[in-house]
Amino acid sequence: MSTPQHPSPQAAPAWQGAPGPAYAAAGPAYTSPIPIVRTHLGHAVASEWTKIRSVRSTMWTLGVFVLLVVGIGLLAGAVVAANATEGDLAGDTALSFGFFGLLLGSMCIITLGVLTTASEYGTGMIRTTMVACPSRGRVLAAKAVVFFAVAFVVTLVSSTFVAMVDVGMLGDARQPTGSEWLKATFGVSLYIALLGLISLAVGSIIRHSAGAITIMIGVLLAPLVIAIFMFSSSLEDLRQALFEYSIPNQLSVFYSTSLSDSGPSGWDPLWIALGVTAVVLGGAFALLEKRDV
Repeated sequence: MSTPQHPSPQAAPAWQGAPGPAYAAAGPAYTSPIPIVRTHLGHAVASEWTKIRSVRSTMWTLGVFVLLVVGIGLLAGAVVAANATEGDLAGDTALSFGFFGLLLGSMCIITLGVLTTASEYGTGMIRTTMVACPSRGRVLAAKAVVFFAVAFVVTLVSSTFVAMVDVGMLGDARQPTGSEWLKATFGVSLYIALLGLISLAVGSIIRHSAGAITIMIGVLLAPLVIAIFMFSSSLEDLRQALFEYSIPNQLSVFYSTSLSDSGPSGWDPLWIALGVTAVVLGGAFALLEKRDV
């Protein structure tokens, strides 16, 4: 009977190196044919500009905004021009009739500001955005820059058009001064854009479109509505403060038709809006760095 033969271990083959110099680190470094560009804020801005102009919500929201501002502004001017008697508008300017359209149109800017940030959290696309640009602060800064530019330009064009048509239509009214023109066009456009920027920051903080829009609509209208229904004399100081610093009253200051004799005047509403925007946007930046996406 034969004994089983166990295969004897074979020595590993000694692989011969290729002739010539050894492949060592001393050789030439690899150079990629694809150019490597260090990213910066400009790239993020270009990305956010592509986003905001390619989604339907932007076109619809801005379209309704222009329709409200122009439509209501011109309608108010036409109604007054058709019914006002000679001398009724002697001491007033026609610029103030743009107030009504901008007050309603500001809700559209608020909505768009919230959607610019909160909609990505709702769809989950914020994860893709953060993978493409890991710098979270840069992403939020790019969104803020693009949105502010869009909101300001659209508001400026719309308010200027309404102002020019109303002034031409109401010849009996007093001609506005240069300062009044500046406040009713450039100043009010900055204010509306800042209001939208606050909404953008709130959308980043809340991360829920419906909730953030509800909060901002409440900020827009609630103080004035609450002040109107405060009848108690013990709450008169609070009522006056709510009335004076409500957004509708601050908006009317830009048209030199403040709803109250005290409170913000001149360019004060713009400085208030700048301060609030800085605080809320700073909070949004801080929370964005600390929370998961």
